[in-house]
Parts: sequence; structure tokens; C-alpha cells
Amino acid sequence: MARSYVSNDELEEEGTVDLTPMLDVVFIMLIFFIVTASFIKEAGVEVNRPQANTAEQKNAAVLVAINADNSVWMDGRRVDIRSVRANIERLHAENPEGAVIIQADELASVKTFTEVLDQARQVVPPERVSLATEQ
Repeated sequence: MARSYVSNDELEEEGTVDLTPMLDVVFIMLIFFIVTASFIKEAGVEVNRPQANTAEQKNAAVLVAINADNSVWMDGRRVDIRSVRANIERLHAENPEGAVIIQADELASVKTFTEVLDQARQVVPPERVSLATEQ
């Protein structure tokens, strides 16, 4: 019986699997899914929106919620009514083509809604500012 002697380096190379191509494919798929995913923006508070027959969905870059107690919420936190414009400018800079959607509770005052609407229209064109309603 003839024996062939091989070095330890040759044995180690035979038993390993190169995972680099598989990791490349996994990272490419991960990047693809991150880029193509659509992220849902939340205002940070649940509101009871009024009913409307002409309700429509738009590409929302900024969601502003007005609670029944007239507190204003943006990006998951409560904001002062005087800082709404600055917050809309900051969030609108991330997606300049998006719209501003105001989600006002049906018990919120018209005064608060009008102040938020006025500040939003100072940042984006009026046709891209709308009130979210239930259909």
C-alpha cells in the first residue's frame, strides 16, 4: 500500500469553502431591498379624521397631526405651534418632491388647523399641502 504524504497547508486548502461570493450576493440583495423599500412616515399620534368623499392619498414627505386637545405632533414628538414651520422645512428638505399632509382630529379647533396650514404653505406650494380625511 503506497502512502502519499501531503503537507498540512494543502490539507487546509482542500477543506475550506470560499464564502466571499455568497456574502457579496447577500449584501447586494440587502442594498436592493433597502433602496426599494417604501418607508411609512408616522406623525406620532392617532387622530380621528373627519369623513370626506374626495379623500385621496399623496406622496407624504411630512405628516403633521393635530390632536383633539389641539396639540401638534410631527415626526413622533409633540412640537410647539410656533416651531411647526421650522420642522416642516427640516423634514421637507429630506424629500423636496413630497407633500405635507395635515391629520387634524375632527374635534381639533379650526384656529390650530389654520395656523399649521399657513405655516406649511409658507414652506411648500399650496397644491402640495392637504388635509387627511377618511373615505
